[in-house]
Amino acid sequence: MKPRHKRLAFVLLALISVGAASALISKAMKGNLAYLHSPEEVLNGVVPTGQVFRLGGLVKEGSLERSDSKLEARFIVRDNRDHEITVVTNKILPDLFKEGKSQVSRGKMGEDGLFYADEVLAKHDSEYMPQELKDTLEKEHTVNASEGTK
Repeated sequence: MKPRHKRLAFVLLALISVGAASALISKAMKGNLAYLHSPEEVLNGVVPTGQVFRLGGLVKEGSLERSDSKLEARFIVRDNRDHEITVVTNKILPDLFKEGKSQVSRGKMGEDGLFYADEVLAKHDSEYMPQELKDTLEKEHTVNASEGTK
């Protein structure tokens, strides 16, 4: 075999290997995809029952119910058009999770019309600041303001 043919065979083998690896990676990742849907899309049948997806929306005021004996929590997620879905989870809710705030839940829609969440994420706005940092900034602002008046 001539050197030119060896190089060509090597390049073809490398391309086939890269293509096969890409196909295997994309197939493996396809099972981990979870698209974000609103309550309106879910109620309109866009998402099939039993498929894992993310449900985003606002937590309805007064809808959060925690079980006394179990870790289970139930709350209603709504969108801007007043479409509502009840979410059930047996996971610990994040610290930022509050009624009237945005959330994203990952799970499946059940046959009974409830959304069973494996994971609940609380979304916060860009104005969020940890209390420790807020206290430090206020203290520094007070000190700088008093120095500036002297």
